[in-house]
Amino acid sequence: MPKKRILLVVTAVLALFLAFSLAYKRWGSRDFLAERESMLSLMPEDASAVVYIDLAQMRTSPFLMQLLRSAPKPPLDNDYTKFLQATGFNYETDLDRLAVAINRQSQSSTAFAVADGRFDRKKIEAYASSYGSLKTASGRTLFAVPLNGPNRKAYFTFLRNDRIAWANDSYYFFQQPREGSSAEWREHFSRLAGTPLFAVLRQDSGAAAALAQAPGGLRSPQLATLLAQLQWISIGAKPEENLLRVSIEGECMEENTQHQLKDLLSGLVVLAQMGLNDPKTRKQLDPAVREGYAELLQSADIQQTDRGKSKSVRVVFDVTPKLLEAAGSSTQGADPATARH
Repeated sequence: MPKKRILLVVTAVLALFLAFSLAYKRWGSRDFLAERESMLSLMPEDASAVVYIDLAQMRTSPFLMQLLRSAPKPPLDNDYTKFLQATGFNYETDLDRLAVAINRQSQSSTAFAVADGRFDRKKIEAYASSYGSLKTASGRTLFAVPLNGPNRKAYFTFLRNDRIAWANDSYYFFQQPREGSSAEWREHFSRLAGTPLFAVLRQDSGAAAALAQAPGGLRSPQLATLLAQLQWISIGAKPEENLLRVSIEGECMEENTQHQLKDLLSGLVVLAQMGLNDPKTRKQLDPAVREGYAELLQSADIQQTDRGKSKSVRVVFDVTPKLLEAAGSSTQGADPATARH
């Protein structure tokens, strides 16, 4: 075959391969987005918070896998151990996506979750059948399995072979079916498209108090007051090359609240940096841990965004491998800074 013809054939093959790759990436991402959207659309509209984790996507990121390995793992309880032995399902390897809605109540909290993964449906249903079952409002078989503690149960049903709905209150399965989540929830979910790990909180005093007492010793009554004026808080984490970019955004209705929150957060970052450079802190804190915190604070970027009536403040910072390694290896050490404002 003449060299010119060989070159044309190779060029054509490469062009077809490129076209196939682009088409796969395009349509594959559409399928991925459709799965994500359909899962999030099942979240209850009255939820206080929704947490989403794409474990399949996280497993492709070495940095996120390192983050998962460094995170503390709770001991397996007897119920899960029995379930694992009977069904073969291991959440660390077989769970692909998980969306959890939490509804905070005065005395307790309820949770509703939808999980996608590789389930052996026959084994799981056979295991759960021994505890009893009933029918949901849509006619699906609902299984009730005991949890640790007196009179505590978890309820689940298969929505399809690779999707399970779970809750700690059977109430969720006896509501009338609805069409998708509310426009407010959908808008916040869409802003976090492509983010494998995120949480969206509809504001209440409990969320404000928790975020006002952030790790690192930062505690501020003024910060708690400003956070209590936010209507929504969104937290997202996305791997970018060799780091994890974290974004925290709070939305309010008043421009004055927006400006005060931005100024206060900027001041807290400066105070934390000063604390790291304090001679006493240098002596008490492991140098690697201190350097990791310094990198995080150096990367912090505080922004303001206006969306018509909604005003927001966004804090973006980077978690580096150096910080993970230092935090994992250090068992003692002082907080990087303690600020009271």
